[in-house]
Amino acid sequence: MGTTDKQVGKAGRNKPSLTRDQFMQAYHDMLLIRRFEEKAGQLYGMSLIGGFCHLYIGQEAVVTGVQMCLRDGDKIITSYRDHGQMLAAGMEPRGVMAELTGRATGYSHGKGGSMHMFSREKNFYGGHGIVGAQVSLGIGLAFANKYRGTDEVSVAYFGDGAANQGQVYESFNLAALHKLPCVFVLENNLYGMGTSVERASAWHEFYKNGEPWGIPGRQVDGMDVAAVHEAAAEAVAHCRAGKGPYLLEMMTYRYRGHSMSDPAKYRKREEVENVRKHHDPIEHVKHILLDAGVEETALKAMDTEIKAIVNDAADFAQTSPEPDPSELFTDVVLEA
Repeated sequence: MGTTDKQVGKAGRNKPSLTRDQFMQAYHDMLLIRRFEEKAGQLYGMSLIGGFCHLYIGQEAVVTGVQMCLRDGDKIITSYRDHGQMLAAGMEPRGVMAELTGRATGYSHGKGGSMHMFSREKNFYGGHGIVGAQVSLGIGLAFANKYRGTDEVSVAYFGDGAANQGQVYESFNLAALHKLPCVFVLENNLYGMGTSVERASAWHEFYKNGEPWGIPGRQVDGMDVAAVHEAAAEAVAHCRAGKGPYLLEMMTYRYRGHSMSDPAKYRKREEVENVRKHHDPIEHVKHILLDAGVEETALKAMDTEIKAIVNDAADFAQTSPEPDPSELFTDVVLEA
């Protein structure tokens, strides 16, 4: 079963609620993620990236809108579709691309690859390959925030494929029980690997999944960065005020297969093209900026600048050294 316009835009688009400068920044950040992922796909096709590689193309508005509501000290954790979260958190494209290609200059020194890199400096706690496991770790981060007496929040991203995992519901219970400051961001891109959510789940209103524990939820048009920002701001404020967790279901869409090894034959090409044409998050913001008087030449110049940054990251990654064999024995055992 394929997606429809109604599903992708199910939560409705907000009227523009951001300033012109905020839209410009959002456009930049989403375009950086898009161009980076396109380059990562190229390098994977050239066998310069090994293992799994899950691209974020199409979902850029989700992480961009959420990140705009966070501040220094807030924690982020996600699944294996994680490059967008890394870049939005401020991790350097050079370091991310170097990790993708298994180089010593990568964020995990070439040992983590696409799914397992971290940055304590940017409060990014991974990419995790086990479906749904990061949600439990996310409430652990939220517990640490509360234990230390801060008003910092934790954001735990997961997908519709993880929505019915047992540990997710256990995490809901603990987070509600202890009023942990955790924003659960469910990125519903309508397909868990190759199976439509309509076939995999008997229940489709995931934003209500926290109701048994009293967790407020909201469904959002995840292809509209302004709508994401508005909903995320509400959720983050709820958590900072000590009211406990909040669940956001972002209705979004991935243009590529589940991973680079997935030809995505389970959906029609027309379906993907329809979403690209009518719901693309970057084109949506571009039209808003043009209507606000921004010159198209300025947006093209930004695209050119971003492509240069991404190409530089790719060159840096390919010319960086591979890890020394001794690296196999680091970060494994702590000698105290």
